[in-house]
Amino acid sequence: MNPHMRPGVWGVLATPFIGSTHDVDDNGLAQLVEHADAAGVTGLTVLGVFGEAARLSWAERRQVLETVLDTTELPLVVGCTSLATAPVVDEAAMAVELVGDRLAGVMVQANSADRAVLDTHLRAVHEATGADVVVQDYPVVSGVAVSAAVLGDVVSASPHVTAVKAESPPTPVAVAELTARCDVPVFGGLGGINLLDELAVGAAGAMTGFSFPEALVACVRAWDPAEPEQARAELLDHLPLITFEQQAGIALAIRKECLRRRGLIAESAVRPPARSLPASLAPVLAAHLERLGVR
Repeated sequence: MNPHMRPGVWGVLATPFIGSTHDVDDNGLAQLVEHADAAGVTGLTVLGVFGEAARLSWAERRQVLETVLDTTELPLVVGCTSLATAPVVDEAAMAVELVGDRLAGVMVQANSADRAVLDTHLRAVHEATGADVVVQDYPVVSGVAVSAAVLGDVVSASPHVTAVKAESPPTPVAVAELTARCDVPVFGGLGGINLLDELAVGAAGAMTGFSFPEALVACVRAWDPAEPEQARAELLDHLPLITFEQQAGIALAIRKECLRRRGLIAESAVRPPARSLPASLAPVLAAHLERLGVR
């Protein structure tokens, strides 16, 4: 297993934009990195789904990676947005080139429910780039539904796979089966919405974004299967906002507005065709944040 791939919270970074042309905001990105680092995350996931990597140019992806690398010494997982092998190899090669020995893995979507196809894909990415692989099972984004049994068996036979990010609902069921079938860390996602239950069935932590990463860190650090109440207490006040953030179609817009209201980024713009925060929800969001001390 990659020595960087440790249990804990791997914070997924949003990519802040600024101005009418939605340019990448380097200053805002650096502030997000510094906040996550101070919160105690184990590492960072860059260019993931919530980093809007699929809406960034190749030059902008480099810009994001270089900004993050200049801001922190934390290890990185770098997302690959494609499903086909050739473009994933290109994305992974950039990560290897820029991140070097701080690379904990490239995050590759499970691209097929067929055991042989998936195994061939993951193996080809590793052999072409030398990068370890974090497999992301996220059918809402990929459109691919692979069983935990197939995924677990592929991972257990693949020494180049260093972790799994399980985001196929119901995630506690998937985490339980994956941890029973493979020896690498299995992380929950989906904003931490099922974090307590995922920890209860063996998750190594969370690899996800939330506008209060410090709450996820406190929960995971406090987790004790024999005495889960402290971890529950660390997360409880934040659960209503976690649920609010995870609304289909507008989750990213909500999270970015939370980050803006916390003073971590200057603007909460998302790139089209992503949906912006509906005006009807602005006062609801304000109420959630006020309960957490953000006015």
